[in-house]
Amino acid sequence: MPQVSLPRTLHLNLPLTALAPMQDVTNLKFMKVIAHYGSPDYFFTEYFRVNETSRLNPNILASITENDTGRPVFAQMIGESIPDLVRTTQELCRYNIAGIDLNMGCPAPRIYRKQAGGGLLKEPAKVDRIFGELRQALNDRPFTVKMRLGFENTDTFYQILDLINRHSIDLLSLHGRTVVDRYHGPVNYDLIAEAVKRVNCPVLANGNLYSAAQALSVLYQTGAAGVMVGRWAIGNPWIFAQIRQALRSEPITPVPLTEVRNYIDRLCQTPQAPYIPERARVGYLKLFLNYIALGVDSQGHFLRLMRQAQTQAELFEICDRFLLADSTQTLALAPYSGI
Repeated sequence: MPQVSLPRTLHLNLPLTALAPMQDVTNLKFMKVIAHYGSPDYFFTEYFRVNETSRLNPNILASITENDTGRPVFAQMIGESIPDLVRTTQELCRYNIAGIDLNMGCPAPRIYRKQAGGGLLKEPAKVDRIFGELRQALNDRPFTVKMRLGFENTDTFYQILDLINRHSIDLLSLHGRTVVDRYHGPVNYDLIAEAVKRVNCPVLANGNLYSAAQALSVLYQTGAAGVMVGRWAIGNPWIFAQIRQALRSEPITPVPLTEVRNYIDRLCQTPQAPYIPERARVGYLKLFLNYIALGVDSQGHFLRLMRQAQTQAELFEICDRFLLADSTQTLALAPYSGI
């Protein structure tokens, strides 16, 4: 079966950009926030868990049905039961999705121990069957895959790349670490370059893309069709606009720390906020501030004090102290190392 055309990109003459799917992060609200600061070409949902009793998660579904960013949204699934993956694919195809994305890279032990996510990389024969069934269920919709280099090693890497060709996968997002590596250690961009040469579909390079300059370096090193940015888009939602500036050889527009403070406010602004316990609100915000802080204060004081805050008022006072004290200070173009 021939590959299917992917949705149009924002800038036809530039490499692709995508926001990586991150559980408990890339919900509808975060997609809208990212879009405000400069959309990527493609969004991917948090994963829909798929098993015998699963139903479409309404909160994740909202990131498709209520999405007014104007950008295509791929629905990501995670699971290993072939009949239920097919059933869920058919259910999702009733909605305005850009395509289906199969998660074959999640490094959470509770996922891969069930042979889902990154656990599938140990079973090429099963991957072959899943690809065949899902490709047939999708008809003319794009079918994309997000994966890693392997489970503990790269023993199945080339075999699975050949399956991607056999089943005419339309887009591959490749994280340059193994499942066991999780998010630690160097990213093997050389193997991403090998994948680019071997597969017939566009490849998005993924893994530790912390700045526009790093994205350009990885594009040059790998020959990838584009980049997928995850955690570092949490700390710098301007990163997709900055990548496009860098690709055009334009100077990157500095982001004043006062704008970072506005970004934090935007993260907090939801109709549900008053009904969420303060402890949960503070914990949710800290999830984002863990990344934001790495581009704010080279000494790590903001990060340390933020983590110690117990109340929302205390947390905001610390944010104001570091982000509003000097209107000339700007967000670092790359996170400070060693913090």
